[in-house]
Amino acid sequence: MAQQTGRKANVFPALRYDDGAAAIDWLARAFGFEKHFVVPGAGSQIAHAQLTIGPGMIMVGSGRDAAGGNPWNDVRQGVYVQVPDIDAHYARAQAAGAEIVRELADTEYGSREYSARDPEGHLWSFGTYDPWK
Repeated sequence: MAQQTGRKANVFPALRYDDGAAAIDWLARAFGFEKHFVVPGAGSQIAHAQLTIGPGMIMVGSGRDAAGGNPWNDVRQGVYVQVPDIDAHYARAQAAGAEIVRELADTEYGSREYSARDPEGHLWSFGTYDPWK
């Protein structure tokens, strides 16, 4: 398979930790991740963080968000994929029978996103948010 050059990653593993701040420190010390973007939450919680290593990036957060209806409240890991035409992507997923667990909607941080589970129950979120910006 030919290597694609000049393209940035658009698939981001996402992890939740009980203590997001401690996890970020440990990931940096043990594996060499660097802070790209960190949004503090209440107390010592991390609402959202983006960590890089080489050309790769992961998303990290603390605990569980109390907001109802968000499938990320119940998982420790999943995948976020940035796509340019989210409405067409959502329609394609629906047509293929994907289990939509968070309907397509605009977010407070300027993205348009939805979440679905694959046939084995893994959580996937798709949206227009570009963590590299």
